[in-house]
Amino acid sequence: MTPAPVSTDSVKAGPAKSLGSLRSQLLRWLLIPLLLVVALDAFSVYRNALNVADLAYDRTLLASTRALAERVSVVDGKVVADVPYVALDSFETDTLGRIYYKVTGTHGEFISGYEDLPAIPSDVPRSEIYPALVRFYHATYHNQPVRIAALYQPMYDDSMRGIALIQVAETMDARSNLTRKILFSTLWRQGLLVTVAALLVWFAVRFVLRPLMQLKAAVEARATTDLADFDVNQVHKEVRPLVIAMNGYMGRLQALITGQRRFIADASHQLRTPLTVLKTQAELALRELDRNPNDAHAWKNLREIVVSIAGTTDATVHLANRLLMQARAEHGAAESDIEPVSLTDVTRQVGLEQAPAAVKKQIDLSFDATDQLIINGNALLLHELISNLLDNAIHYTPAGGRITLRVRLDSVTQQAVLEVEDSGIGIAEEDRERVFSSFYRAPSAQQQNPSGAGLGLSIARDIAAAHGAQITLSAVHDCKDQTPGLKVTLSFPLPLSLNS
Repeated sequence: MTPAPVSTDSVKAGPAKSLGSLRSQLLRWLLIPLLLVVALDAFSVYRNALNVADLAYDRTLLASTRALAERVSVVDGKVVADVPYVALDSFETDTLGRIYYKVTGTHGEFISGYEDLPAIPSDVPRSEIYPALVRFYHATYHNQPVRIAALYQPMYDDSMRGIALIQVAETMDARSNLTRKILFSTLWRQGLLVTVAALLVWFAVRFVLRPLMQLKAAVEARATTDLADFDVNQVHKEVRPLVIAMNGYMGRLQALITGQRRFIADASHQLRTPLTVLKTQAELALRELDRNPNDAHAWKNLREIVVSIAGTTDATVHLANRLLMQARAEHGAAESDIEPVSLTDVTRQVGLEQAPAAVKKQIDLSFDATDQLIINGNALLLHELISNLLDNAIHYTPAGGRITLRVRLDSVTQQAVLEVEDSGIGIAEEDRERVFSSFYRAPSAQQQNPSGAGLGLSIARDIAAAHGAQITLSAVHDCKDQTPGLKVTLSFPLPLSLNS
């Protein structure tokens, strides 16, 4: 199985910044927008309430102005204002503030009231709300802000016609009191709304996140050796992909641990035999030396034992190296070690390195490659892969046989193909899958090479899997000596740039 590719972004970016509490982030993302909406709503309600209050007070102010206008008349061709003392007192002193008035005649002359009352600004439009010639405006009078209603009152009799101006000003005390009441009432209600909403959101977030907290507790309570799957139905639909990914990761981890345990068990079993032989040979050598220290025949026997120890040691070192290479191959190549590699050049190099062994055995070793094929891989592991295959071919091909290393491009699948073809003893069809298992050796191989470790093809399979390659075994039927032979075929995917 090809290992899942590892992203280099996390490696290059360094440790990621902590995201903090999910509950806190949810509360912030829910409450902060809610506060902004409530603030905008409070401002809107407050402005609307002020407009309604101004409209009500303006209507009252207009009523006072009209009441005063009813007391303005024309007497003997002059505009006069008949304002009794009681009415004047009610105008000048109000329970919620002060009222000022001013009556101006048809020719702009002062008639009654407060002569220094601010005049109408030129840019104040006539009010369209009331069916009257009235204008409302703000001004400052005696260092106090006031609201003034200016009403144009038609005046006429038999001797004259014109328009008088009646102005009534009201201090802003009553309006300010009402404004504060509206503001405090709005803020109190909105604050209560925000508090209730915050509590509801907090309880809702706490309730919604309860399955995650239960999952957290389940993870913390797990024993270190328990890699069973978590139940995806105990979490929300949005979190299930994460739990499924966790289960998949634990499954891969379980497979890795199982493989390591199996490897350790197999390795200890395979190493126990040569180490036991070494110990036995060493004890035999010591016993022989102690029995006859000055006997030439004993020294001869001792030399044979030492030679046997050296051979066993070489076999043990070879086995240990194969085991280490298998461990590395099972873990695959790190992504940082993957780079464009010429499969043609690596195969040619391995052929040159092992050519002396083939020549010594009188084997015809040939190399066939017409294209320079580049794949993504680890040069060291590829070298070990091809070396294992060629070493097996040399071991199991009789003297005078043939071995062909072939690198070609498959025009149908658009893959780089490596073939190691020999005229050796071959592998029976029923054993072609089993020989990829560690330490398994086909009966024909055991007969010809009893000291083999049974790791060559297992290592080749793991290295091929690490490179996304497929490895197959097949018989060769066109050899000159009519022996079945064996052809090992590996198909490597080409880089995307080359495929395109």
